[in-house]
Amino acid sequence: MSRFLSAALCALFVMSFSLSDANAVTYNAAAGKAVYDASCASCHKDGIMGAPKTGNKPAWVSRIAQGMDLMVSHSVKGYQGKKGFMPAKGGNTKLTDAQVGNAVAYMVGLSK
Repeated sequence: MSRFLSAALCALFVMSFSLSDANAVTYNAAAGKAVYDASCASCHKDGIMGAPKTGNKPAWVSRIAQGMDLMVSHSVKGYQGKKGFMPAKGGNTKLTDAQVGNAVAYMVGLSK
């Protein structure tokens, strides 16, 4: 009986990792380039309104450490920080959440 219980618990443990991976959101940085060029570069290229400049590694370290989920959430919903302001979806409300996430992934890739 204890072998059966141990095996069942191990199986549940392994399945919990599989389920969390299945629910993980993935972003396409390559697709994010077009969104970045059209909607994000206007602020992130030159640091307008306190936006961290794309490619400025020191400006991105603490943001990247917070994780993609939080960065995408701030980008989708908007964010008021100590140094600047991020309008929801960069001011382009026609963007989908996935498009915004892709653009964030693109910027992160250039800023690591």
